Amino acid sequence: MFSFIFDEEALSHFQILKEAFTTAPILSHFNPSLPTIVETDASDYALGDVLSQVNDSGKHPIAFDSHKLLPAELNYEINDKELLGIVWALKCWGVFLLSLSNSFEVLTDHSSLQYFMSSKVLTPSQARWAEFLSEFHCTISYRQGRLATLPDPLSRRDAVYPERGVDCINKNPQEFHQIIKQDEIQESRFFSIKMEIFSDLVDKIQKEVCQDKDYKEILKQLS
Repeated sequence: MFSFIFDEEALSHFQILKEAFTTAPILSHFNPSLPTIVETDASDYALGDVLSQVNDSGKHPIAFDSHKLLPAELNYEINDKELLGIVWALKCWGVFLLSLSNSFEVLTDHSSLQYFMSSKVLTPSQARWAEFLSEFHCTISYRQGRLATLPDPLSRRDAVYPERGVDCINKNPQEFHQIIKQDEIQESRFFSIKMEIFSDLVDKIQKEVCQDKDYKEILKQLS
């Protein structure tokens, strides 16, 4: 019969596993009785969000999320992108956050968002977001961007950046069309050559005219 010996080596491995299961990056189960933090960040092309809770060992991640911005969202001002990051996170984890009896904290690196809920002038989109945020018992707090070590990488994954160049065109030919046709390019080159010839001719005429005595006399009479 197999017998397990819990020696020093086994104890060492047990402690390693224990630490792994109780610290990041291993996720923890959500506990509605613990202080809760939502961290958000937005880049030009994506959003990054982290849901964490504070237990006896400190802050521990519950969930991570990353969202690639839609074509219309890419046109948002940075303030609206950061705000969208908060809205997206609360939609994503609303089932957890609405179960909290205490207020939770939302951390953003965009300082003006601290006062968003008290703003008097809002765009239609911002008004809808404000109405949605009012359903949650939360506080939006400013945190310097350099301290956003968790959500920042999620909003800047390589996969969210648009492809460029010929390879991108070859992969997605239906999304591109040639603005200038080949025959138009040839015509453009021919026109450019004609303009160069014409310009050279004008220079020669001006040079000869300046040396023509009769022309000088005519100009003198006209003036």
